[in-house]
Amino acid sequence: MNAPETFSGRHRIDALPFENSFASLPPAFYTRLRPSPVPAPYLVCASARAAELIALDPAEFAQERFIEAFSGNTTLHGSEPLSAVYSGHQFGVWAGQLGDGRAILLGDVPANDPYGRMELQLKGSGLTPYSRMGDGRAVLRSSIREFLCSEAMAALGIPTSRALCVTGSDMVVMRETPETGAVATRMAPTFVRFGSFEHWFYNDRKEELATLTDYVINRFYPALRDAANPYQALLAEVTRRTAELMAQWQSVGFMHGVMNTDNMSILGLTIDYGPFGFMEAFDARHICNHSDHQGRYAYQMQPKIGQWNCFALGQALLPLIGEVDDAQAALEVYKDAYDTKLEQLLHAKLGLQSVQPDDGTLIDAMFALMQNNHVDFTLFFRRLGNLQVENPAADEPLRDLFLDRPAFDAWASQYRQRLKQENSTDAQRRQAMHATNPKYVLRNYLAQIAIEKAQNKDFSQVSKLLGVLERPFDEQPENEKYAELPPDWASELEVSCSS
Repeated sequence: MNAPETFSGRHRIDALPFENSFASLPPAFYTRLRPSPVPAPYLVCASARAAELIALDPAEFAQERFIEAFSGNTTLHGSEPLSAVYSGHQFGVWAGQLGDGRAILLGDVPANDPYGRMELQLKGSGLTPYSRMGDGRAVLRSSIREFLCSEAMAALGIPTSRALCVTGSDMVVMRETPETGAVATRMAPTFVRFGSFEHWFYNDRKEELATLTDYVINRFYPALRDAANPYQALLAEVTRRTAELMAQWQSVGFMHGVMNTDNMSILGLTIDYGPFGFMEAFDARHICNHSDHQGRYAYQMQPKIGQWNCFALGQALLPLIGEVDDAQAALEVYKDAYDTKLEQLLHAKLGLQSVQPDDGTLIDAMFALMQNNHVDFTLFFRRLGNLQVENPAADEPLRDLFLDRPAFDAWASQYRQRLKQENSTDAQRRQAMHATNPKYVLRNYLAQIAIEKAQNKDFSQVSKLLGVLERPFDEQPENEKYAELPPDWASELEVSCSS
């Protein structure tokens, strides 16, 4: 095989060295099909950072062949387009067969990633055999939201799928109202999910279940092959990763909105961005998904649902693991992994260098204070980094977030005493806290402003917002307005499963 053509040390779009490892699985796992073309596609946005992962030259963004390829109008050389079948529990209820109802996997390419390769998937690329009652399309609104949040989460250091680009078309897609259509190109080492295993378990097809599980172990968890029980070891490792991911979500106030088992990555990544949200006025019971009428996926429920989903995966893998006790032992890693990770993250957010017996009381009191005052989550932790141990007068910007200022003063006094115990230095602590507490997150109203401009063919705000979110921990004084409290009208925004 000849070396792929490159430009300035990077690939041209039509020279990406595609393979498709998922296509090596038996035909029962997928349907081969081509994306459905869209009329007159155009580029909405693209991520140079995502392109760098696969050595794709960002100069290609301006090329017509880039737009045609990632709108599904042309097929890239070496790609083997397919849509995968899977099943899942949706809102806690077994939903049966699902699958890639509007996504087509092009294949995988070499990547600067721990797994060495990235799959590229078109979302919104037309009907598939798994579309059920759907139209196989995506809308500009939801595609921009997924693009921005995927890249924002990556910049925050949280495991996630990535977004290469969004292409638009003036074709009309019906949701609650007619909307502009779009195609989003997503990237991940794999899009195999918990529901991929549930599909074969609930159809009593142990051979296919074993085939898929062996594929995942061999490709993504090769170190587990030498375990006494590789299937048990896989469950334990996925459980640990999921627990740590939940802790990371909680630590930045991120809410996924639809934590169905078909939206849970076997690699512990954040995938399938829909009605997500970042916590603003703190309320542990907040439900970011307007469609979640029972509050199953409220902020405070996410850790428990993550664990529930791991149990669902354990049930699916039980025929391979063998003994219920072995599966249970693998699942027991969840609580310690979650607690340990969250404790580590919260201590970092508070600038604490050691763990002391009364820290839990201090942290619980902090969250109770935030709850009672509905304090903005991101601004609170960011401004907390500016607190000075010996100068309470400097607290005013932080103190102004609270209606009950005496209650804040009482907690801040306890916090100061805790900092004094470890001889904390203001400047060093500030630097460390600002490196872990973002100043900029993707607030819904910021996404909405960018979306409304994009719906009028002005994509400048999407690009601007992407640039801000790629440096969430930097001060960026020129972009201060992106870190302000949300306007009053933002409270009326709703996101649902159609988002």
